[in-house]
Amino acid sequence: MEKREDYLSIVEIDLKRVAWSSLLMTVILSIVGLVIYTFLQGAIQLTLTFWGFFLFCIGYILLIVLHECFHLIGFYFFGKVPWSSMDYGVNLKMGIAYATTTVPLPNHAMKKALLLPFWMTGVLPMLFGYIIEMPVLVLLGAWLIAGAAGDFAMYKELRRYPKDVLIKDDPIKPKLYILKKD
Repeated sequence: MEKREDYLSIVEIDLKRVAWSSLLMTVILSIVGLVIYTFLQGAIQLTLTFWGFFLFCIGYILLIVLHECFHLIGFYFFGKVPWSSMDYGVNLKMGIAYATTTVPLPNHAMKKALLLPFWMTGVLPMLFGYIIEMPVLVLLGAWLIAGAAGDFAMYKELRRYPKDVLIKDDPIKPKLYILKKD
C-alpha cells in the first residue's frame, strides 16, 4: 500500500455496483449471443441435464481461472513484470478471484493487462462457439465477457490518465494507485 504523498489519485471500484452491472450484462449478452447463434445457425437446441449443467459449471470455473492467468500474462508481456512479482488467488471474503503485481506498470500496459482476459476468455470462446456450433461456448463466452465488468470499470477510469503514468495495483482490494512522477 502506498503512502498518500506517493500517489496522485486512487481508482477504486464499487463491488456492489460492478456485481449488478455484471449480472445485467450476463443476462443481456446471453440473450443476444443466443439470438445471434440462432440467426447464424438457423436453430438452437439447448438441453438441460445434470451432466451438462455440471460441465458448464466446470467450464465457467476454468475460464475464471484462465481470466486471472491472462491478467498475469498481460503483466508479464505488456508490463515486463517478472513472475516473482506477481500473485494470484481467491479472496473468499470479497467473493473475487484476483491477479496482482507488486511492480507498478505504465498506464498503457495496465490497460492492456486489464482487457486481455476479456478477449481471451470471453470473446474467443464466444466466437469459437459460433464456429463449431456449440451454444454452450457462446453462453460461457457471454458470461466471461460480463465477468470482466470490474476490469472495464477500471479501464474506463484509467483512460483519464496519460499513458506513461505509473499504476500500482493494490494487493488486497480492487483498487489502483496512480503514482506521482519523479
